[in-house]
Amino acid sequence: MADQDLFTKINENFRKMSKGQKSLVRLLNDDLNSAAFMTASRMGKAAGVSESTVVRFAMSLGFEGYPEFQEALQGIVKGKLTSVSRMSAKYGQSRQSEIITSVFHSDIEKINDSIEILDPRAFESAVEILLSSRRIYCIGLRSCAPLAHFLAFYLNMIFDDVRLIESTSASEIFEQLLRVGKNDCVVGISFPRYSMRTLKAMEYANEKSAKLIAITDNENSPLTMYSSCNLLVRSDQVSIVDSLVAPLSLINALIVALSMRRQDAVLKDLTELEHIWADYQIYGNDEINLVNEETIANYPEMHFREKHG
Repeated sequence: MADQDLFTKINENFRKMSKGQKSLVRLLNDDLNSAAFMTASRMGKAAGVSESTVVRFAMSLGFEGYPEFQEALQGIVKGKLTSVSRMSAKYGQSRQSEIITSVFHSDIEKINDSIEILDPRAFESAVEILLSSRRIYCIGLRSCAPLAHFLAFYLNMIFDDVRLIESTSASEIFEQLLRVGKNDCVVGISFPRYSMRTLKAMEYANEKSAKLIAITDNENSPLTMYSSCNLLVRSDQVSIVDSLVAPLSLINALIVALSMRRQDAVLKDLTELEHIWADYQIYGNDEINLVNEETIANYPEMHFREKHG
């Protein structure tokens, strides 16, 4: 069934649908990116109906079962090319100076929205999980890769064993996760369009009894199927690129909180790094900011000053 035929059929039959089926349609209209990656059970829960209602809904649309229906939904999500048209509608008549103001305000809104939806208890739980883990794995692919790199870079300044999962294939991801276990933590980062490779990595880590932290956009994100600690922030934007400002702010907050819990170790390591940078002329003299007790004491206000140029 073609993508357009699917939604045409849904619209044509909407009036005759049951209350439960209409709830499923509303879910698809409101959050197709998330719904397309849900199991039948999870979709039913999100729409407030039973799993059997979801399966019957799929079959009523001409599919043999839910898997075929889900495949069609994922095909629609993966094939959507609407971001350019949305961007054109919003910014097409704007001057260049107006675009930067509009984008800045949009990012500010994402941060404000994230403040509202982020559960402080989940944040505290994430800090405790990371502090108690033997080994920490960070995974974020495609547009989320810079977030995973940034997180892993600073976690390496706080913890002894941090692994950044990098790969272009699913098999390589599993090879890097081969020894993950119950004493380890995996931080998965993904936003629409959700990465199936990140999701599969989270599924594998869950099967190995590792502790999972998801950094994603809403409670219906497929990553939350396996994570017990969900850090929710907004990333959507009317553009051809994802807005990573709010997720990066969340990661900054995690680094600050973890550093304050391990002040002595962080101070020791940074002091040693300052000596190394100076001895081996890693940076010019004007770029070196010596670490002292006051630096750590004022850390919540100043954050870490980046040492990598």
